[in-house]
Amino acid sequence: MRCFQAPDNGGLMKKPHPIIQIALAALTLEACGDDTTAPPVMPLPEPGSFVATVTNSFFPLIPGTLWSYQSRDGVETNTVEVLGETKTILGIPATIVHDEVFSDGELTEDTFDWYAQDGDGNVWYLGEDSREIEGGQVVSTEGSWEAGVNGAQAGIIMWADPGSHIGEEYRQEFAEGEAEDVGKVVAVNETVTVPFGSFSGCVKTEDRNLLEPGTENKFYCPDVGTTLEYPAQAPDERTELIDLTGP
Repeated sequence: MRCFQAPDNGGLMKKPHPIIQIALAALTLEACGDDTTAPPVMPLPEPGSFVATVTNSFFPLIPGTLWSYQSRDGVETNTVEVLGETKTILGIPATIVHDEVFSDGELTEDTFDWYAQDGDGNVWYLGEDSREIEGGQVVSTEGSWEAGVNGAQAGIIMWADPGSHIGEEYRQEFAEGEAEDVGKVVAVNETVTVPFGSFSGCVKTEDRNLLEPGTENKFYCPDVGTTLEYPAQAPDERTELIDLTGP
């Protein structure tokens, strides 16, 4: 178990940048350890109930879409691209999202995330292949997991109707001792302004890692997706959407 690291929850901009991790470590007084108040893992719907494309307004994953993010100090950048291919997980064709993080232009994280949308419109997080990079070499694959492998289970990354789940904590992923993030919708109809533009009707979540201290706020805006994130204890340490291009 690792202490003093920000939540590693699913979704675009899934991994907080190092500047966010530092802020969380400095400001959080929580102790590391399991949380007995954790919500149960939700059962995954049958494979036949999933649809081909993730079209949830707050988490759209249309192949060919590319998001670009940047930390406020400009040191960290993050590109997130929806690929055209899929990966079959537990009989479900999951959309593959390629997430790369750069520090001063050097690649530091290279991750492939897997998502799928059920027939009701909920988006499920089915796992990730994550690699930490130093000097062009892979130094760690910690945090990687796949639903159905070694007891790992999928979680919800975005509800079809977030407003009906305000204040309800839910599992975003579950691989015991490796990936145990939970989220909670804390507000809807939020207004967000980032370099890419201003958006209304956004969903605000509060995410935390049950294995490590700290909480993080994320904002998901209609027809855009993840737009802004920051440590709950340090809202000035923002990572913001700076560009978005479609297929």
